[in-house]
Amino acid sequence: MRVPTPFVRAGLLGALAASLIAPAATAHAQPAFPTQKPITLVVPFAAGGGNDLLARAIGPKMSQILGQTILIDNKPGAGGNLGTDFVAHAPADGYTVVIASSQVTMNPFLGIKVPFRIERDFEPVGLIASVPIVLVANNDQPYKTLKEFIDYSRANPGKLSYSSPGNGTPQHLAGEVFAKLNKTELLHVPYRGTAPSITDLIGGQVQISFATYASAAQHVQAGKLRALGIAGQKRSALMPDLPTFAEAGVKGYEAGLWYSLLAPAKTPRPVVDKLNAALVAALKSPEVAEQLTKQGFESQASTPEELKAYIAREMARWEKVINDNGIKVAL
Repeated sequence: MRVPTPFVRAGLLGALAASLIAPAATAHAQPAFPTQKPITLVVPFAAGGGNDLLARAIGPKMSQILGQTILIDNKPGAGGNLGTDFVAHAPADGYTVVIASSQVTMNPFLGIKVPFRIERDFEPVGLIASVPIVLVANNDQPYKTLKEFIDYSRANPGKLSYSSPGNGTPQHLAGEVFAKLNKTELLHVPYRGTAPSITDLIGGQVQISFATYASAAQHVQAGKLRALGIAGQKRSALMPDLPTFAEAGVKGYEAGLWYSLLAPAKTPRPVVDKLNAALVAALKSPEVAEQLTKQGFESQASTPEELKAYIAREMARWEKVINDNGIKVAL
């Protein structure tokens, strides 16, 4: 057998070393996330709504944790579909993400033309928070309690108008489901975001709104709006004295919002994990937790897998509710 000379052995060792170093050099050539550019956090509604409040609560803390600037970009329109679709078609690199509400699990069954599929076009990052929906009324209305409102709406079908942040939003659906269960008619008035819908409610352009606690609480506390009831089966710790629709005789009525962070499909798992870790850490920080509580949110941190399973369950639930009640929405 021929034994390699020292020069040959040296050449072989050099080649081996080069082959080991090459992958490391290649990996080193790809900057670690998120060092390349700022992260854009898309809010698919106008400023002042739940998505926007959450973005401005978690954004600064996540930016601090990740060591990168996070830019909040409001892209309202089409009941949240415009901004969400923008992120669905963004590069799958983690630098463009969206705060999506529970309406993404409702829209596919409402007859709305949705330009994306939530289970196909996004990578779940994690749950952020939930918030109850509260029925609030303009102070000039004759009904003072939830029971009085229910009786009034039955006796005056089609004479009450309610505002929402837009067609196809959970607040819109809350009104549609209530009308079906209560065997009455309500006139839906959609707005481009939560803030204008609440402003016109206070001004008397509409009579009621199925609003998130986060968006309505400050106006109720200031005496500008009257809270009538919780759109759910159990009372909320945020407003323990407020009765539920179930208590007032509307059985099977359950409406509420949850919010999540989503990235475009095929975003690398290490990037998703890094975003999730920053989100969870932000939600657990005392300053963010206190801010969310004051704004009426309940933190709901999760893993990407838990969010994926939760989305699947919510889609199945809303498909049944919407089909059973024959609800369709025109955008």
